Amino acid sequence: MNPRIFTKVYGTPEERARAVRHHAWLTEHVPVFRQPGIEAIGETSVDFAYVHGRHPDARDLPMLAALLGDGHGGAWVSDLHRARLDVAHPLPDFLAPRLAALDARRRTGHLKSGHELAAAKKLLCAVAVGPVAFYKDTNPRNILITDQGVPVVVDVDDLTLAPFGYDLAKLIVTLAMTYGPLPMEAIRDALAIYNRAAMEHDARLEGIGMTQLLSHAELHRILTAPYLGRGGYRHSWPPMRITIELEG
Repeated sequence: MNPRIFTKVYGTPEERARAVRHHAWLTEHVPVFRQPGIEAIGETSVDFAYVHGRHPDARDLPMLAALLGDGHGGAWVSDLHRARLDVAHPLPDFLAPRLAALDARRRTGHLKSGHELAAAKKLLCAVAVGPVAFYKDTNPRNILITDQGVPVVVDVDDLTLAPFGYDLAKLIVTLAMTYGPLPMEAIRDALAIYNRAAMEHDARLEGIGMTQLLSHAELHRILTAPYLGRGGYRHSWPPMRITIELEG
């Protein structure tokens, strides 16, 4: 075993090829995201350069909010200003995989009724507006903080298009599910940092509001529910009643 290599094995050659494409897209359009370099590609595996570091916790939220805002704003200017959330470009679209995932949550009982499923789908469609960013599944397991304090993003298998703020909400929800509730002040501060970083790229990016962020968080609560008790997720994110008319 080479201590300088981390080998990830995929279920199929298609899954491996998708991960390599996502890695290349991030390298081109989101250079602020540091990724482990690809050393070799096999039929169903990829050898990445090994990165030593710790997974983030709540103290890292401001730094990571700035990184996400910078990455999303830069990607919009570089490529995603031409994208729509309901059409793949070049990443998978936002709506289709999540509509399917909500149907799956109904089948597994995480949405307890047809009414809950309909409400979740209505919320999903309501947030699918505005400028297009991307989703990288930014949870604590998919980030490493090096000894020098530099964040490195790993696991780019599941990139999709997403509204601004959606991946920030995933980070906030999964930090809370891992380490316990976050103060609302910390969430507000993270949103302000994220918006400033994104808006620095283009004046047309006006930022998102707290209602939109909490709407994203409610969707993540539903979609992440099957993983509670696994992968370090020890705490529940509280359900929220969200008004569909979103500001911003």
